Amino acid sequence: MAIAASKPLRHFSPSLPHISSNKPKSHVRLPRVTFSALSSSSTSSPFTEANSLSRYQRETWTHNESTSNCRSNFDDKSNEIALQLPELKKLLEALRASREKEGGQLDSTAGPGRVALVGTGPGDPELLTVKAVRAIEIADLILYDRLVSNDVLELVRPDARLLYVGKTAGYHSRTQEEIHQLLLSFAEAGANVVRLKGGDPLVFGRGGEEMDFLQQQGIRVEVIPGITSASGIAAELGVPLTHRGIANSVRFLTGHSRNGGTDPLYVAENAADPDSTLVVYMGLSTLPALVPKLMSHGLPAETPAVAVERGTTPQQRTVFAELQDLVNEVKLAELVSPTLIIIGNVVALSPYWPYSSGENKVAAQEPMLMR
Repeated sequence: MAIAASKPLRHFSPSLPHISSNKPKSHVRLPRVTFSALSSSSTSSPFTEANSLSRYQRETWTHNESTSNCRSNFDDKSNEIALQLPELKKLLEALRASREKEGGQLDSTAGPGRVALVGTGPGDPELLTVKAVRAIEIADLILYDRLVSNDVLELVRPDARLLYVGKTAGYHSRTQEEIHQLLLSFAEAGANVVRLKGGDPLVFGRGGEEMDFLQQQGIRVEVIPGITSASGIAAELGVPLTHRGIANSVRFLTGHSRNGGTDPLYVAENAADPDSTLVVYMGLSTLPALVPKLMSHGLPAETPAVAVERGTTPQQRTVFAELQDLVNEVKLAELVSPTLIIIGNVVALSPYWPYSSGENKVAAQEPMLMR
């Protein structure tokens, strides 16, 4: 059995804030499946889940006295933008006055504001880029998703405003079209808006849709990339997504389709390549359908695979298994969203790969301590 150890804390630079990664993750080694688990006292999510009390407390500005009587029906979202915009304009006036007092310059006639689409990485706040930190610190308004950690939100200025627009299976706080309108309305009011997204905004983050919509409306858009979950989680496990002689390519696959769209698993025939690495985002619910399709199209049943829940966070849980056993082991472990799945021979390169097989292209290595 290998128990995780904390690794030294990292800092961006002396001038940037330090973000703690909280508690260490633990990894328990079993004969054929590696399943990492935490005690019940450590199972709280690092993300801004839909039922987060702190998330609602941060948004008390949207429930000000002048609009509280109009917001008794929370299902009536058609008036939300109109109700929130006057409050935002008051905020902008206060910001202008404050900056002018401090000797800064803010041209009130400069026209529309700007929107930055910012990726926050897979969960560990220390994986945030310096550019992302700076964008967050100067934002007037932050629209953030469910998979943005609370530690990242602590970087927001006290006088800035936060608005939750997260989505999860079966619950969308706002539709994508409503998010588009929120971004547009706030930017047109002159705000410096940051759209915070987990991972990278242009990898299954719908950032391209938001960018295209805003640019068509004449709004300046900047994209600040984040470490996508595939890269961050693979690095955490010591899994190279490509490796000479083992995997000459990597494919990212979404497990979800657009409402009424094509089954996302139709690509299984082309994805069943033993010389490639397959990474499945948001694929927990469709995993039982994907695995047999991959095997029926020729991917060996013994192909190494791993499923990682809440990767790179203190709540990370990991299941290693051969492809043929993956569905059952994930079910037994009761993994929940967000879970990333990596399938391919490179998984056996991980020092946590729990068993060696003569048919494996890569021999299992001895475990090392992880955070």
